[in-house]
Amino acid sequence: MAPRQMIRFLLNDRPVTLSALGANDMLLDHLRLDQRLRGTKEGCAEGDCGACTVLVGRLGADGLVYEPVNACIRPLVTVDTCHVVTVEHLRGKDGGLHPVQRAMVDHHGSQCGFCTPGFVMALYALWMETPHPTEAQTERALQGNLCRCTGYAPIIRAALSMGDHGTTDPLHEERAKVAETLRGWQDSTRVEVSKGDSRAILPASIDDLAAILTQHPDARIVAGATDVGLWVTKFLRDLPLAVFISHLDDLRAITETDDALHIGALASYESARAPLLAHFPHLSRYWDRIAGWQVRAMGTLGGNIANGSPIGDTPPPFIALGARLVLRQGDARREIPLEAFFLDYGKQDRRAGEFVETIILPKPAPNTLHAAYKLSKRRDEDISAVAAGFALTVTDGTITEARLAFGGMAATPKRAAHTEAALTAQPFTLDTLQNAAKALPQDFTPLSDMRASADYRMKAAQNLLTRFWHETQGTTATLEDAI
Repeated sequence: MAPRQMIRFLLNDRPVTLSALGANDMLLDHLRLDQRLRGTKEGCAEGDCGACTVLVGRLGADGLVYEPVNACIRPLVTVDTCHVVTVEHLRGKDGGLHPVQRAMVDHHGSQCGFCTPGFVMALYALWMETPHPTEAQTERALQGNLCRCTGYAPIIRAALSMGDHGTTDPLHEERAKVAETLRGWQDSTRVEVSKGDSRAILPASIDDLAAILTQHPDARIVAGATDVGLWVTKFLRDLPLAVFISHLDDLRAITETDDALHIGALASYESARAPLLAHFPHLSRYWDRIAGWQVRAMGTLGGNIANGSPIGDTPPPFIALGARLVLRQGDARREIPLEAFFLDYGKQDRRAGEFVETIILPKPAPNTLHAAYKLSKRRDEDISAVAAGFALTVTDGTITEARLAFGGMAATPKRAAHTEAALTAQPFTLDTLQNAAKALPQDFTPLSDMRASADYRMKAAQNLLTRFWHETQGTTATLEDAI
């Protein structure tokens, strides 16, 4: 079948068809410049401030699901067969203010107003799922939105009351019709579009992806685009040929066997949260500090790993858990330990035309203590200065196995081999952990940069072993307040 040479999506209440677009085109520019929908703002152009938040509805295994996304770093081509909802589409059942808007007015949730549409859209996504949220749910939903007027308190009060103004709206009533429209557009066909020297491909399936990469091994694979989007908006890099894969639902699947979770590379932080925390509850605090809701909705676990960043959030805790990767090249697959994937700064064990297909996380072994830590300048929506994952198996008071992995301490996410050796076969005591921490300088020579000094990184990493001991003894409250 010949490739489809255009994309089509529903924008608020009308269909849009585009053929002249490339890999560099972003959704925000299309909304503001082409569609004249100026309620969606550009604040940071890097997915940090939330002023550009829109909802994107996508048909998947769970039906039509709407997620808040940052339009500034969302490639336009990726909204093919989706429903894009901007702030202009919000309305109440009588055509007046939407319950979220009404609550914002009543509680004086807007000051200068620049960030307000983004807040409204994030709250709209929350209202869809939870019309009467708790304060904790509200704060988690708004992690990706910044208010420079420091108006968070009235915005939170508005969120807590938005369900009082109604729990349905026209979009609820139109959902079946929207789903029918999107379903009619899903033709399981490869999409190829271009503009100038930039070309974008959407594979028809995983097998088609493998075939495309065999033919174009140097093509840039784009999953959630939370990093690649910045290449375009901040570094003004051109993407001559990119293969966009976020629509491949089969790569989003999360399945469970007796001994492991098998996570498709395209599972987002948000979609993976519940199954991960069900088996690895120690990730709860860590997971909710990864970016903001918009980035968690777009960003993928496979993309975070394949990117190979030394400060990626998922590799340290996953390495500590003994994660393995399934890599695919054409019809061939191979499986490697996650730590073996990272070879050097910017270099991974990924062959030409190969892609990450699945992440395998073994279920916790008996008598194993786990922890995951993230240290950053800002508590929410910030990049790690140091990230760590610990897994210590303790049998009859003795450490029989130790897996310690760190990010931000070397050119790649890396296990602390000397420190692990200093722990193994030793009694599980505070003295053992603190003595083992002295071996960390043999494992790492961290750098100083804008996020932290080398001395801070080393001292903080060593202190995390002390924290781990106290947490396993049940003294977490004071430490959680302090760090």
